[in-house]
Amino acid sequence: MAEDVPIAILAKAPLAGLAKTRLIPTLGAEGAAALQAKLVTRAAANASAARTGPVTLWATPDETHPLFKSLRQEFGLKLVRQPDGDLGERMHAALRNDRTLVIGTDCPALTPDHLVLAAAMLRHHDAVVIPAEDGGYVLIGLRKPQPAIFSNMVWGTATVMDETRRRFRSLSLTWKELPALWDVDTPDDFARLHKEKLLG
Repeated sequence: MAEDVPIAILAKAPLAGLAKTRLIPTLGAEGAAALQAKLVTRAAANASAARTGPVTLWATPDETHPLFKSLRQEFGLKLVRQPDGDLGERMHAALRNDRTLVIGTDCPALTPDHLVLAAAMLRHHDAVVIPAEDGGYVLIGLRKPQPAIFSNMVWGTATVMDETRRRFRSLSLTWKELPALWDVDTPDDFARLHKEKLLG
């Protein structure tokens, strides 16, 4: 039997003014928070449906939001508060155990099938990644913790994926990539989301 590959979800609470701030001019603070709630729910449902291993939701600013508690009850996932630090430090914390996948909540195009395939690849390679169309990535998985992949990275830029590949090579890691997907960050992304009806 194949070993479990846990999934860690990095999730921001759907709080007005905190969630999806780049979409507040388009949706308003409450509308952006409502979108965040749908995105978090979809990510939790997909991770649960993949059945690759236990699912942990790493919450910010903390794990007390009613949505998080509801998802814990519905899907049996574990709730953990994200540590302080930049995105790299928070991802490294979520990847502190062996054979783990980390996802965010901004990619509604990510499906359980993507997660199952990524988990299978991670059983035979040091790393697996799904690039994002904007130059970052929507999923990363590691067989062993690799802090050097995340330290001193300039996050939120179009060069994150290229720099990550460079770091994989410098660490002599083997890795596999799945086809790129896209995040919902901007008004154009929201229009694409509406067109493709990924959230119903």
